[in-house]
Amino acid sequence: MEITIRILVVEDDADLARRLAEGLERIGFAVESAADGQTGYQLGRSENFDAAILDLGLPDLTGADVLKRWRQAGREMPVLILTAHGSWTEKIEALNAGADHYVTKPSHIREIAAHLFTLIRRSAGKRPLALDHKGIESSPATGS
Repeated sequence: MEITIRILVVEDDADLARRLAEGLERIGFAVESAADGQTGYQLGRSENFDAAILDLGLPDLTGADVLKRWRQAGREMPVLILTAHGSWTEKIEALNAGADHYVTKPSHIREIAAHLFTLIRRSAGKRPLALDHKGIESSPATGS
């Protein structure tokens, strides 16, 4: 029995999105792409993906806003941020919004695939969206 791993790529650079899709498909992933934040949000909310690759600098809706909305809607798929934005404040914002990993561009397709396999393997146990320790709750989706 063959298992298909579905990946959503939300990237506004058409050439990069094409190269990502082609490279991931050669490795064996099934890839669907969106070129803007609103379309990416809708696809990620309405369809089941095993993981998503999300750029931060998107038209219509930023990647951070897409991610926050997915998490607020209860979408738990692992999200790999792949972006040219590499400051520590942007990394913290993305991770606090619910990102599972953060990779800066440029990056090799094999590295991205390795990160995806790791994220999917870890998510098999379904991580909680909020942590509760001695009555104190921390939620990456809300930043509280």
